[in-house]
Amino acid sequence: MHSLQIDIQMNKRHFLKQSVLVSLGGMLIPSSILSSCTKKDSLEGATYKGKVLIIGAGAAGLYAGYILKSKGVDFEILEASSNYGGRLGKLTNFANFPIDLGAQWLHGKNSTVGDLVNNSNTKITLDDSDSKYWFNKKLLTQVPQNVNIFEGDNLPDISYKDYAIQNGLGNEYQYIVENIAGDQGASASKLSVFYNNLEEKNWSSGEDDFKFQETYYDLMDRQIASTVKDKISLSTIVKKIDYSQSTIIITDSNNKTHTADKVIITVPITILQSNDIQFIPSLPAEKTTAFSKIGMGPGMKVFLKFSSKFFDQNIIGGTVCAAYADESVGKSINDNVLLAFVMGNQADYLTSLGSDAAIANAILQELDTMYNGQATATFKAAHVQNYSTNPFIKGAYSYSTIGMGDARKIAAQSVDKKLFFGGEAMNINGHHQTVHGAVETGYREVVNVFNSI
Repeated sequence: MHSLQIDIQMNKRHFLKQSVLVSLGGMLIPSSILSSCTKKDSLEGATYKGKVLIIGAGAAGLYAGYILKSKGVDFEILEASSNYGGRLGKLTNFANFPIDLGAQWLHGKNSTVGDLVNNSNTKITLDDSDSKYWFNKKLLTQVPQNVNIFEGDNLPDISYKDYAIQNGLGNEYQYIVENIAGDQGASASKLSVFYNNLEEKNWSSGEDDFKFQETYYDLMDRQIASTVKDKISLSTIVKKIDYSQSTIIITDSNNKTHTADKVIITVPITILQSNDIQFIPSLPAEKTTAFSKIGMGPGMKVFLKFSSKFFDQNIIGGTVCAAYADESVGKSINDNVLLAFVMGNQADYLTSLGSDAAIANAILQELDTMYNGQATATFKAAHVQNYSTNPFIKGAYSYSTIGMGDARKIAAQSVDKKLFFGGEAMNINGHHQTVHGAVETGYREVVNVFNSI
């Protein structure tokens, strides 16, 4: 999850808990992963002789493959796009440091990914950067009213937008509230105050956010993906899963069939909501209804390079983009790159402009207003990463909707001991929206496969 570490934001890292580590073939696995498994045990000594097919080579799918390989299980990973990583990616040759196109903050160290960082001596830096707020057409170090109102007890199941209005935050706070909701992947009009707060209470990975000296993608590539690359079939779009017989038959867009005894599905929740994959027989109605109740809205990252650093480390409350961040924070060398982190309705608006040039220009105009024309005067290049228009992702990351109920738990349940569901949206421990949350589900579903025999 993206976080700007600002004092007005609710901070899920307040719910810090300690986790006991258990060993699996030399790998350290936090017990927080095991707490979501069907049976709370490790895979130590477990065996499985069948074939497992994993759909999706994002963090969850890659980690599931990593665990299966460690246990000597026959498996294959099918990935729709031409690259593995899902919502992880890397941009080079844009600045004098590598840039994360997708996830880029490590949210606490108390997780499997935190262990990977420690065990690999990966260099990370605490992100305690300062913020300015665009408020009443001025850049301020603080705003007059407290907007840290979205956590606590007895909260209603209404939107952040409506709750802000109920608590006396006027229209001048609109885009600051959009920033807070955007941090959770949603528009303020769609994120539930009650369910977001409820899910946040399970957060256990730590309070602080860290940035990578290289990239998040590099860590996952070297430590996880490199071990399973030979098992990944890229540009393989799954269109049908027939689990009506003992052997599951998976058909891709080229009409090629793949067979397996178990299938772990780790595609984004939007793909399941859009019925891009046909299931035979159809999935239970309760499950598809649960899919529909999990939110995942539009999102994009726009990187802008300038000849000089005129901007603040974080800028919050823009009408075009509610969250800007200095990309050089945590890097060993400094180029002048500003990230526009755009979610929800703002991402929809920018997408509607139709071209990357138009998107960059709209953001430059806003920055010119904030900084007296310095953005256009020093602008060098832009790169737009729009996850909304990626046909295999279709959005940013999952969020808690109004009336969501126990949708995540139902969505994550296996079907007929054959189909297993992972990915960040299927994390029921409060770590949805994160790489480490996706990784937890990859491990969980391997455990569930073994327990389903």
